Amino acid sequence: MRVALVGATGLVGSTMLQLLEERNFPVSELLPVASERSVGGNLTWKGKAHKILSADEAISLKPTLALFSAGGGTSLQLAPRFASAGCKVIDNSSAWRMHEDKKLVIPEVNGHVLSADDFIIANPNCSTIQMLVVLQPLHQKYGLKRIVVSTYQSVTGTGQKAVTELMHQRSGRLETNVYPYPIDLNVIPHIDSFTENGYTREEMKMMQETQKIMGDKTIAVSATTVRVPVMGGHSESVNAEFHNDFDEQELRTLLVETKGIIVQDKPSENSYPMPLYATGKDEVFVGRIRRDYTQPNTLNCWIVADNLRKGAATNAIQIAEYMLQNALL
Repeated sequence: MRVALVGATGLVGSTMLQLLEERNFPVSELLPVASERSVGGNLTWKGKAHKILSADEAISLKPTLALFSAGGGTSLQLAPRFASAGCKVIDNSSAWRMHEDKKLVIPEVNGHVLSADDFIIANPNCSTIQMLVVLQPLHQKYGLKRIVVSTYQSVTGTGQKAVTELMHQRSGRLETNVYPYPIDLNVIPHIDSFTENGYTREEMKMMQETQKIMGDKTIAVSATTVRVPVMGGHSESVNAEFHNDFDEQELRTLLVETKGIIVQDKPSENSYPMPLYATGKDEVFVGRIRRDYTQPNTLNCWIVADNLRKGAATNAIQIAEYMLQNALL
């Protein structure tokens, strides 16, 4: 199986390379693709040097699968070309997520919607992924009605330049090229651009993607997304209202028994999820689980995941694994 990796030298691309090896994905030939300035150079994977190709070179080799992590503009331009060559594309950008004819997939939530006819599959927003991994089993049992979520998002979600800028600021170089304000010793309630309704595009993504993935436009979502000076992963404070009431112990058991979720919820032992300890993990961590006593059928919880892994690279590769297991690839 020839696998093209478009955006191979970026943060998410590098994580995808690591995960392809960790998860023993059956790659017979790796075709790393990057920007023009990187083409012709080498990238090391599994101890061997692989020549970095242009998109044209990769397409000419007719890969079976292309993993994209190179930005929305690149995806809009190149994904259809790979697909036209018979290649299945899994795209990590926002380019295709809300296209009616493209599937938006978290395998453990709605993998069943995939078919052999899907040639461009969208990977959801990182914050949406970790939230819905936790809420999906609860939705199936109690019926989601409304979600209020505030995020605490790592600078790694912006990319390597943001990581470098944070570290420069931490060492006293107060440059602000990536964010409008310093991020070190600060939080910025502004991720992506603002829309006319006062919400950012990141906040609107969480609402629209949740409804599409869950297949239910009646689920109300109100989001506030915030950038924090963290490099380990994204955190979320989630308030979820259900149509039906729940027993707290039953709800906890449901989460404990759901694959891909780790419950860390022992307040007496100071046990709760934190991004520092979610780094490098593929699971989604949930804790601070408690009933909201101000209104019926409502739960508060705290959700943390490594945004470069489950929030991006891991989810994309899990989509490919699901397709492989179900003879869709």
